[in-house]
This record gives sequence, C-alpha cells and structure tokens, in this order.
Amino acid sequence: MATGADQLASQMSLGAFSKATELKKRIWFTLGALIVYRLGTYIPVPGIDPGILNEIFQQTSGGVLDIFNMFSGGALGRMTIFALNIMPYISAAIIMQLMTAVSPNLEALKKEGEVGRKKINQYTRYLTVVLATFQAYGIAVGLESLPGPGGSTAVIDPGAFFRATTVITLVGGTIFLMWLGEQITARGVGNGISLIIFAGIVANLPSALASVFELGRTGALPTLVILFLLVMAVAVIAFICFIERSQRRILVQYPKRQVGNRMTGGESSHLPLKINVAGVIPPIFASSLLLMPITVASFSAGGGGPEWLTQVTALLGHGQPLYIALYVAMIVFFAFFYTAIVFNPQETAENLRKYGGFVPGIRPGKNTADYLDFVLTRLTVIGAAYLAFVCVLPEILISQYSVPFYFGGTSLLIVVTVTMDTVTQIQSHLLAHQYEGLIKKSKIRGKRG
Repeated sequence: MATGADQLASQMSLGAFSKATELKKRIWFTLGALIVYRLGTYIPVPGIDPGILNEIFQQTSGGVLDIFNMFSGGALGRMTIFALNIMPYISAAIIMQLMTAVSPNLEALKKEGEVGRKKINQYTRYLTVVLATFQAYGIAVGLESLPGPGGSTAVIDPGAFFRATTVITLVGGTIFLMWLGEQITARGVGNGISLIIFAGIVANLPSALASVFELGRTGALPTLVILFLLVMAVAVIAFICFIERSQRRILVQYPKRQVGNRMTGGESSHLPLKINVAGVIPPIFASSLLLMPITVASFSAGGGGPEWLTQVTALLGHGQPLYIALYVAMIVFFAFFYTAIVFNPQETAENLRKYGGFVPGIRPGKNTADYLDFVLTRLTVIGAAYLAFVCVLPEILISQYSVPFYFGGTSLLIVVTVTMDTVTQIQSHLLAHQYEGLIKKSKIRGKRG
C-alpha cells in the first residue's frame, strides 16, 4: 500500500511538473546562468603565466588558498576573471549583519521594512566593491612578488599596468557574479549566491573522485579505505539532512478577542527554532583563520621566512592535536557568536507581545525573552557539537590519507544545505501551481453553476 501511494504521489508530482511552465522556465534560467558562471572560470586574467602559477599553487597546497580555490570552482588556481568568486560579497554581507547589531542607525534601517532592506543591500554592494578592490590589489602584488620553483614570477610583465588591469578585471568579475546571483534569486530557483558557490564545489567533485580512485589504482590508498570513505560520505550527508531538517517548535498561543459580534483569535501556532541557526558560517570562518599561518609560511618559504613560523605551521598541520582543538574551539565560538547576531530573543519576545501572542506558562516580555534565550542556548550547544563533528571527522581523514578538500565537512555542508533549500523552493513552486489550477477549476465550476 505504501509503495503504491508513493508511486501515485511521484506520478502526480511529475504530472504537475510537466504542466508547470513557469517553474521550467525558472529552472532553465538557473541552469543557463550557472553555465555562464562556469564558462567565466576559464577566462584567464591577462599577463599570467599559467605554468608557473600552477607550480606556485602546488607549492602552497594545504593552505587557505585551497579552500578559496574550492569555493571558486578552481577559478583562483587558474587565475581567471572570477578568481575572487562571490566571497567579497559574502564577507560584506556578514560585516553588514555585524554592523546592524552594533550600529543604532543600521538597526533602525533594518526595522523600516522593504525600504530599509534595500538601503542595507545597497551599502552591502558598495562594501563588496571596496573589499574586492583590496583583495584584487593584494592578489596582483602577491603574484608579482611570489617566486616560482625556478625563481621567476607568474606575471609576464609586472608593473602598474598589470596591477590596474588585474584589479579592474577581478572586481568586475565579482560585481558580475553578484548581479548574476541576484538574477538567479529573482528569476530562477533557489538562492543565487549559494548556488554559485554550490556550482563551484560540485564542478570539481568529479576530478576529486578521479584523484581518489587514482590513489587506489596506484596502491597509495587501500581499496577498503576508499569504500569506507564513500560510505562515510553518504552517512555524513544523511546526518546533515537529519539535523538541518530538525526543529524545536515552541508553542505560541493567541488569546480570544471579540470584534463586533464575532470572537476571533484563540488559535495556537509554533515558533520554529533550527538546531543549526548559524549554518555554514562557523566552519568557513574557523578554517580560514586556522589555515592563514600555513599560507603565510608557504609564501615566505621561498624568501627564507622565520623559523618560528615554520614551527607554528608544523603544529597547525592537518590532523595535528593543536589544529583539531583550535578548529573545534573556533567552530563553537563562531556558532554562538553568529547565532546571537542572527536571532534576537528580546526582539522576538517584543513582537509576540505586540501581537498578543504568549508562550503558555511564561509571562510576556522579559520572561519570554529569557526563556527563548535559554532554549536557543541549548540548541546552539547541540548545533555547535554537530558542526564540530561533521567538520573534524573528514579533517582527520584528509590528514591521514591525503583526501582532497572536496570531501571535507564544510564542502559537504554547503552542497547538502543548498540542495535541500533548492528542492524545497521547487516543491513550493509546484504546490503554488497546483493551488492555481484548483482555483481556476473552482471558478469555472462556479460560472457553470
């Protein structure tokens, strides 16, 4: 019976999908935009020697550049027009969120509704241009000063002209991706910014799998270990889906009110709180900060860097106890820190009190805010432990068996969460299309009657 019901439901959803022309247009637009993004990751910045650049990246492997290269879909390693990817925009958005919690003026703008949101988005775009300019100039100067294994730099003709063209090209690429992400969100399916990062990670998954199988073919990686890695990846994905779908629902009651001769209200609803409110921000921040010393040491190795930096790099190597301990501590810190910024218990309690809602057994106002803060703190403890487990387990395997970054916890988290959000949006579009069909049918029947 269950199997027959599932088959019937799938047939209905497929039938609804074939009739949902608007949804199909949105999906084709999203795919077309992502193809344009992927084509851009192969257009190189002028004045770069790709052979020497590849040697420099191999020399600095294992550092923060590997993570940024993974997020950019290999564009940074090839030094293309999308080398900065959408990361400056994400950094600007996070900074604006922090500033909104600190600055009274920005907090007042946030409360103005749609007008305030548009102004904050405009400030975010301006900040993106500033951050992208600084990062692009840093990349241009770094490429000129970084020597390859043979002593020559990756820049064919260093100088002011190269720096200017690199800054203009990279900043223009980031602005184009920012616009493309907004277009996907408005005219496509899913969150455009998240889908761009998702496409960058997924695009390099086949080569990562090929490198793992090549290690197995040459005997560097035992077959049992490869099978264990695949099973573990499936188990981690299932675990991520379970936790990301989990919610703590707080019952909210609304009192009955008499409007004229009618009684309204009296219904109850739920305030859903996710276990992992912070999302993938804590692992990204923690891994970026921890891998910074490794990158600096790799850069300074060619110029004879200080000995203490080499020792710190050895202690902060993948799989080392100090690295894992600091990684877990930073994930926990950023999980609590970012959750405190995203969710404000006082503001939520005030909104409930304003509309007459209350949590049964809890007095409105400060007591409700304290209760929400207590529940959120316990959920964040579970969420931080979940993030630490998902990110540290693959980290140990990466250090032991030289597995590519693409099997790390951060990349799996991004891929799974973005896929779940996109599928949820597609289901919402299908449901809306079915409702539209039902409304049209009821109108036709009403006219006939």
